[in-house]
Amino acid sequence: LRLVAVLRAVLEGEKAAVLKRDHHLPLSFHRRQEELKFSVGLQRLQHRVREIQALRDGPTGEGLGRDGAGAAPQELPTLILEAVKELEAVKQQVLKRIQIWKRQQQLAGNGAVFEENLAPLQKRCEDLVEVYFQLQQQVMAASAELGPELLPRLLERFSEVLSSLVRR
Repeated sequence: LRLVAVLRAVLEGEKAAVLKRDHHLPLSFHRRQEELKFSVGLQRLQHRVREIQALRDGPTGEGLGRDGAGAAPQELPTLILEAVKELEAVKQQVLKRIQIWKRQQQLAGNGAVFEENLAPLQKRCEDLVEVYFQLQQQVMAASAELGPELLPRLLERFSEVLSSLVRR
């Protein structure tokens, strides 16, 4: 993780230097960067769901670094809260992309070039909703471990994620 943090800092520095020199990068670069951010966020979220599933299925001692059954009840709510936070972050990326698409559509009325292909945006939404339902299923299955005060808050956050996607 430390190596990744160092590499990320170096790449951010290089990006800042390029932006300073060129003032702006081509739109394709920004679009590709956005796609990569979404892809990484979605993969991280899918990994969290698998981690929650593995923790719920019981300590296997394989690769998760858990130190026995005593740790599972305390770690499960933390893992679920982190996963919900990541779900909300990925949702924000999708909503941002939807807003960009809407703005491009508006500008097309003034003669700007507009790509009408909705397939990539639809794929993002479908991927996010698929992970959303997997995570919600894990939360419902772990409802006994979460307690009466945490479960309603999580369900409210889930409904907010889905409703904001549907509304926009």
